[in-house]
Amino acid sequence: MRLLRSGVIKLSHGGSSMSKRFSWFKILMVVACSLAMVATSIGTAKAWEPKMPVEFIIPAGAGGGADVMARFIAPIISKHKLSPKPFVVINKSAGAGAEGFMYVKGQKGNPHVIIITLDNLFTTPLATGVPFHWKDMTPVAKLALDYFILWVHTDTPYKTAAEYFDAVKKSPGKFVMGGTGAKQEDQVLTVLIEQTYGLKFNYVPFKGGGAVAVELVGKHIDSTVNNPSEAVSHMKNGTLRALAVCDNERIDLPDWKQVPTLKESTGKDVSYLMLRGIFMAPGVKPDELAFYVDVFKKVSETPEWKKYVTDMGLKDSFLAGDEYVKWLEAKDKEVKELMTSGGLLK
Repeated sequence: MRLLRSGVIKLSHGGSSMSKRFSWFKILMVVACSLAMVATSIGTAKAWEPKMPVEFIIPAGAGGGADVMARFIAPIISKHKLSPKPFVVINKSAGAGAEGFMYVKGQKGNPHVIIITLDNLFTTPLATGVPFHWKDMTPVAKLALDYFILWVHTDTPYKTAAEYFDAVKKSPGKFVMGGTGAKQEDQVLTVLIEQTYGLKFNYVPFKGGGAVAVELVGKHIDSTVNNPSEAVSHMKNGTLRALAVCDNERIDLPDWKQVPTLKESTGKDVSYLMLRGIFMAPGVKPDELAFYVDVFKKVSETPEWKKYVTDMGLKDSFLAGDEYVKWLEAKDKEVKELMTSGGLLK
C-alpha cells in the first residue's frame, strides 16, 4: 500500500507494500494517541487556585458589620474546603477605610488579596478626596445588602420612631445620633432622615458600628442607625430597642419582622440599604477572578450562610459579573446625589 501526496491510498501486491502498510498504520496510531493525550490533558487541566494564604482586607474597625461578616466567612471557606489556602482577615480601617482601599488598589495583578466592602467604597473618596474609585479594583460579587435600623436605649420612653422624632423636633441639635465615621453611610442616612422629617441631630462619629452600639448601651448617645448585626446582641439582652427599619419593607426574618418601617411609623418613606460585597486587586486574570466568584457563590449556598443571614438580619442578594457592575454604577450615583444634597462632598 502506498500513500500518495494527494492523500489517496493505492493498493499494490507484494511483501514490500504490506510492510509499508503496517509502518504507516503505526505512525497514524502514534499520532492519534498523542493527540488524544494532549486533548485529555487540556480537558483535565486544573483551574487556578491560591498558592499562598489570601489576605482578606476589612476597610473598617473591629466589631462592625463588615468585620463580623469577614470573620464569619473565612472559617466557612476552610470548613468546606473551598480553597487550598486559608483566608487571613486583616483590618485596615484608617481614613474611613481609605487605608484598605488604597492598599488593594496598589496590589495590581496580585490574586492573593481581596477586600470586603461596605458603602464607604463610595462615601470615602467623595468625602475625603482620596484618589480612589471602586473601578480601581476588580468587582467579584455582591453577597448581601445590609439594613439600617433606628435604635434607642430601652430605658428611654420612646416606643416608636414617631415618638422619638417628635422629641427631636422640639429640641433641634440636642439629641446625639452616633454613627460610623464622619461623612460615611451613617451620616448620609442621618442627613436623609433630617431632610425628610425636618429634624436636626448632633451627629457624632465613632470608629466602627461595634463602638457605636457600645456608646448607645452606655447612654453616651441618644440613638444610632446601626445595622442589625451590630446591635442584635444588645437587642436580645434587652438593652437596645429597634424603633424602625430604614427601608420600604420590613425585614422578613423571624427576629426582625416585628420591627416596623419608618413609613409605617411616621407616614414618610426613607429607604437606604448598604452593600456587603467582595473586590479583588486590579489587573487580575480571568481564571483568578473566576476562582473567587465560585468560592463566594458556594459560600452563599451553605447552611451556615443561610443561618447567618437570618440571624443578622441581612438581605441575601448574590450578584456577580455584569449584573454586579450595573448595580455598583447605580449605587454610586445614588450615594453621590445624597452626599451632594447633604453638603458632604469634599
